[in-house]
Parts: sequence; C-alpha cells; structure tokens
Amino acid sequence: MRPGPIVRGLLTYVPGTGLRADRDTGHRAEAGYFYELWIKHLTLAVHHGMPRIPRVVAELGPGDSIGAGLSALLSGATTLYALDTTPYTSLRGNVDLFDELVEMFGRRAPRPAAGWPDYDQWLDDDLFPSHILTDELLDRTLAPARVATIRRALLEGGEADDVSIRYVAPWQDASHVAEGTVDFLFSHTVLQHVADLPGTQRCVGQWLAPGGWFSHQIDLGSLNLSPVWNGHRACPEWLWKVVTGRRAWLINRLPYSEHVACIEGNGMQLVTALQRHRRDGIGRERLAPRWRDLSDDDLFCRGAFLQGVRVDDGG
Repeated sequence: MRPGPIVRGLLTYVPGTGLRADRDTGHRAEAGYFYELWIKHLTLAVHHGMPRIPRVVAELGPGDSIGAGLSALLSGATTLYALDTTPYTSLRGNVDLFDELVEMFGRRAPRPAAGWPDYDQWLDDDLFPSHILTDELLDRTLAPARVATIRRALLEGGEADDVSIRYVAPWQDASHVAEGTVDFLFSHTVLQHVADLPGTQRCVGQWLAPGGWFSHQIDLGSLNLSPVWNGHRACPEWLWKVVTGRRAWLINRLPYSEHVACIEGNGMQLVTALQRHRRDGIGRERLAPRWRDLSDDDLFCRGAFLQGVRVDDGG
C-alpha cells in the first residue's frame, strides 16, 4: 500500500485533524461530466432493451452534484431520487449546473469525451442519441414552462407541479423509496464503495418496478491506494483495517463475481455484463489469504458495466 492511505486511515481516529471519516469527493465535476454519464447509461440501456424513457429514476451515490439525475429530468423523467450516504450537496446548490445542462441539451451537444464502455456506434454523426432523445421529445421536455418547473423544484424543496426531486442523504434502508415504483436506477463508480453490498442490492430489487431497469458502472481497481491497480488485494486484513480507519465507505474490495451474485440474488436479471480486464498488476502469489481463491476472471477484472431488469414477480 502507499504510505499516504495508511496515514490518512490512522488520522481518522485522531480528533481535530480535520480529516473526515466519511467520503470526501474532493472536487465538483462540470456539467459535461454528468451529461455524458447520463447519455451513456441511457443509450446503452435502450440498446439492450429498455423500452422507453423512464419516468421514475433513482441514482445511488450522486456525490457533489445531482447533475446526472437532472439530465434524466430533462430527458423526460418526472421523479428523481438521489440517494447518498452523506449530504454532499443541496438542491439549491445545483441551480447553476441545471442551467448549463439545459443549454447542452438544447443544442444537442455531442457527448464530451470517449470512455469505457464505448457506445459511439449507437449515437448519430454528431455524437448525440437523437434516436432516443428526438426533437419531438426534447421540444416537450425542454419547453420553457417545464424547465421553469424543474428549476422551481430545486429552489423550493424538491416539489413543483408534476416534478419531484427527492435528495435523501443519508439513506439507510429501503423505506425512502416506495417499493416497486422505480423505472430506472443507476450508479456510476459507486458500488465499489458500498460497505453492505448485499443489503444495498436488496433495496434496489425492492425499489425497482417489475420490468424496471438498473445500470451500474463499477471500478474494481485500487483507486490509487496501491501503486498497482489490483494491489489492494495484496493487503492483509490487519493492514486494511488501518487503511480504512473509520471510513466505512473506502472500497469494499469485492470482486466482479460477488457484484453479479448480489444482483442475481435479489430478484434481478442481468441483460448485459461487460468486463474490462488487465493482465498486469500483482499475480496470484502475492494475494492476501482472503483473496487467494479468486478465479482468474475476478483477479484480472478491472471494471464492469452491468445492466438488467427486475424479474416480474410472476417469474
């Protein structure tokens, strides 16, 4: 492990150091980041079979801004749940970001940056999902009166006419979202931080409507805690407790197969499972005892993009 993470873990036990025991994202992303994030999850979900623009959308772990969720509202959603472990933002604090997103959708801005997984082949020549976000649709969702309604919801506590924005932080159990009501739930490089992954996926399975979709991009690397991308699995348990300190969120180190098992064990079915592998990094001989029985697939899986549906109660 790098010395820095060890020191920071120890400092979480020291009063007065100013080091927070919860997650500190450290920066506020620009509008283009959230615009691209939403377009990616939406485009790939529609490509893999999601039949329509979702009306009720939930995001796990939005962080410093709810820009991706606001992008969902500008695409036609009417209800947004933004669920986080700590209140990193406020609805009013997203007004300027919202105005920037309105401008980007208004000019059908191209997706700002290429990334993984690649989805450019399902965009038009201007790198916009015009087959999903058609001019007819956007004429409705970006109508001045509707934009004003969303903006008013941000300024007045989350409710305005037929738009609902519910920012819940911290969320701790499934009671914050009505069971079986969410059409689309997504997360982006969040699930690797979740301390209770089975419990979280159990909540997701309860929140999704039958036939509702989920979409998760997961980073399975060390997130710079180690000089090597998979070096976090060389760390023995005693040292990992030091690195983690009082920060339950750090990273859970769970491999790809456990993420899949938590999804499939909670009433959801994978439709697509994309993996990103790397063959460099530490080999099996350097794994800590907890991880020595990992399959090769888990050992070398650097990231995952998982989409699917809640299985209908009737089977």
